[in-house]
Amino acid sequence: MSDNPERMYPMLLNFVRKEYISKNLLRVTVTGEDLVGFPEDQNGTHIKVFFPNRKNGILQLPYREGETVFWPEHKPVPRAYSVRKYRADVNELDIDFVTHGENSPGGGWALKAKEGSQIGLVGPAGPDPLIEPADWHILAGDLTAAPAICAILEEFPPDTVGYAFIEIDETEDIHDVEHPEGVVVKWILREPKDGHAQLRNAISGLTPPGSAEKLSAFIAGENESVLACRKVLREEYKLTKKNMYAI
Repeated sequence: MSDNPERMYPMLLNFVRKEYISKNLLRVTVTGEDLVGFPEDQNGTHIKVFFPNRKNGILQLPYREGETVFWPEHKPVPRAYSVRKYRADVNELDIDFVTHGENSPGGGWALKAKEGSQIGLVGPAGPDPLIEPADWHILAGDLTAAPAICAILEEFPPDTVGYAFIEIDETEDIHDVEHPEGVVVKWILREPKDGHAQLRNAISGLTPPGSAEKLSAFIAGENESVLACRKVLREEYKLTKKNMYAI
């Protein structure tokens, strides 16, 4: 990274290894000198990843001077992802990719990534804290949101209570999730006839655990599904923007 605060470059990171977490979820580990000092308490937060130019495979990264972003001749492809886990002791960052085939910018790069492969990265970003402290929590999203949801669950204190719903297209994407005993984790198999109603229906009518009163929520995924869930959280649970993060 540049030592000039007015001239900021994305980090240039190198492929280390990859492993399948489930049928369609591939974890890629990256590292690099630019990654040193990455915050350890931001698992689940957003990052912007830059992939090589689609036409020629060249990776050139943009930079910013003040409020102006300068793009290179071979413009990279930017996509939003989540920090799955950063390990400062070995300076490694895990990013989970949903693999939609080799033609998608992110999943395609992950499928083909090997020694010598590189990406650019800016972040982390998002609200701090990512999920507002509360007596109980609702987390919901599709497979693209699973990395953030799983990271949040791992960071929760042991006495946390609530519900987490992850919507998937195939049962082969169900995988082990570390979570507090008091958080109920449910996998929902998507039914095409239900459109975007399944997550909305899942979070509706939930009973607060024990004497829990204050609720906070994290919702992520496809736009229509997120909007439907946000409506339930506002109308049924009376949540405000402060207690709900929906993206």
